[in-house]
Amino acid sequence: MNKRANVVIIGGGISGCAIAYNLAKKGVKDVIVIEKDYICSGSTGRCGAGVRMQWGTEMNCRLAKYSIEFFERANEELEYEYDIEFKQGGYLIVASTEKEETQFKKNLELQHSLGIPSKYLTPKEAKEIVKHMDESKIRCATFCPKDGHLNPFHATQAYANAAKRLGVEIMTYTTVTGIKVENGAVVGVETSKGFISTPMVVNAAGGYSKAIGDMAGVDIPLYPERHQILVTEPVAQMQGPMFMSFSLNIYCQQTPHGSFIMGRGDANEPKDFNINSSWSFLEEMAKTCCELLPPLRKLNIVRQWAGLYEITPDRQPIYCESSEVKGFFIACGFSGHGFMFAPVTGVVMSEIILGEPTSLPVEKLHKDRFLRGEEVYEPSVV
Repeated sequence: MNKRANVVIIGGGISGCAIAYNLAKKGVKDVIVIEKDYICSGSTGRCGAGVRMQWGTEMNCRLAKYSIEFFERANEELEYEYDIEFKQGGYLIVASTEKEETQFKKNLELQHSLGIPSKYLTPKEAKEIVKHMDESKIRCATFCPKDGHLNPFHATQAYANAAKRLGVEIMTYTTVTGIKVENGAVVGVETSKGFISTPMVVNAAGGYSKAIGDMAGVDIPLYPERHQILVTEPVAQMQGPMFMSFSLNIYCQQTPHGSFIMGRGDANEPKDFNINSSWSFLEEMAKTCCELLPPLRKLNIVRQWAGLYEITPDRQPIYCESSEVKGFFIACGFSGHGFMFAPVTGVVMSEIILGEPTSLPVEKLHKDRFLRGEEVYEPSVV
């Protein structure tokens, strides 16, 4: 198989499919998406699928707001025959320390300046929203009703279907084995099914993005890290919003069909590609959940799984064309938040690829910010 494409996108998660759709929507022909497994088989299909506007940096607030506003109309715009199942039950984010409470007040001021309808809550007011929480463990909370949860498989398929209708080819079960560069520019991609000649490659490979960069001779400052999730048996609806705490290390959401999905971070995770589940996560997750949301201790755990974050030094994404290799574009480094940023990723990356002004000012998210010492750290992450 010898093929030619105008653009090859590596990664069939929601970011890769969103970029493909937006390129095709702008009239770009011969776009190919390459996925080593099936669509949504990587980090997208393993994520918690929550989306929020409540961030601590202006950049992330803008990226999230743009994306959530798209998800509100995604079924119609993407002409999806099913439903992406977007439910805006809000996020209740709780603070447990004085330092965190001070940060939350700064976050609210920023969010309000950008038109994000978040609000400050006392512990008593927070308990009115999540009645089964132990409010004695917190100092305050913030809540935004526009935040929510959606189905990652349906959302990704909606983008993929829309892209294919516009002429995009999606090659599944195809492994990228190399990127050919001549005279400092991309000329093609080697795959397990043959060579594809192309002047432009987009690295949207999630946890494997650094390895893809290495194939092109581009050093991307990120690393993969396992994050785990568990899900309980379904029960009658009792929690509308996502419950989240950065300092107490938990996010917990009840899905539309009744199961609770919850996760937490682990600073001791090795920097590798391990996506096996661990007993230690199960134990610590259950302990944290039962302390903060006591009635959930009665629920049976159905299963657990893991996926990869791709972590950058400042926990913010990379959007750019590489300065080392012409035609090598980077859309990665989301640090666990690629799913919720996918709509804006698709738009701004299509604009960067075509040399157009970007819909949001994302020039500060160029990879070279790390060389210049211009990182912008995000304080609001689990």
